[in-house]
Amino acid sequence: MTAPLTPPTPPHDDSPHQVRQAPPPAGAPVGGGYEQDGPGMKTEVRQAAVITVAVALGGVLLGLLWWWLAPDVPVVGAHVGKDWLVYRKDSEGEQSIGVDGTFTLLGLAFGAVSAVVVFLLRRRGGVPLVVALGVGGLLGSLLAWRLGVLLGPERDVIAHAKAVGAGVVFLAPLKLAAKGALLAWPLAALLVHLGLTALFGPRDPEPGYPEQP
Repeated sequence: MTAPLTPPTPPHDDSPHQVRQAPPPAGAPVGGGYEQDGPGMKTEVRQAAVITVAVALGGVLLGLLWWWLAPDVPVVGAHVGKDWLVYRKDSEGEQSIGVDGTFTLLGLAFGAVSAVVVFLLRRRGGVPLVVALGVGGLLGSLLAWRLGVLLGPERDVIAHAKAVGAGVVFLAPLKLAAKGALLAWPLAALLVHLGLTALFGPRDPEPGYPEQP
């Protein structure tokens, strides 16, 4: 009888020169691809949502400041036949331009401040953070605009003119003629934050060179 043939087992090499492969760290390439970001991306999205809400709520303060600092626009009502005509008392005045300019300057200041605060709280940038600053700034501008108009003088100028009488000076409603001023806050926030990240943000580590055997 002959003994059954068994495949030879490879010799076990315990030589110190043998290179052993360590298990790949979490998030490292696996099989030519990458694992999902998992809780890291979820955390960034949650932080971005909180930043969006916090920045947008700053629009309440912007609206109050705009209502307080914007110049008044005096108007006069006149009874022409059966109709009423409302016109500015000072036809060459620049109060209307000052209303838009005040909102724009306040928006730029709020954008810069919000970008600095967010950068100090979270120095590492990222797409969710930048989107949060832009969206939050735009929502804050819209909130400030509507709040200022709501707190300002009566919006129905014809009814106001009829109430006070012809020839009586009253204040025109607070309005934003240049709607582009709504973009001052988000644009300033994005530019200031990108500048701070480029100047003071963390640098990526330089790749190390492999040691020679």
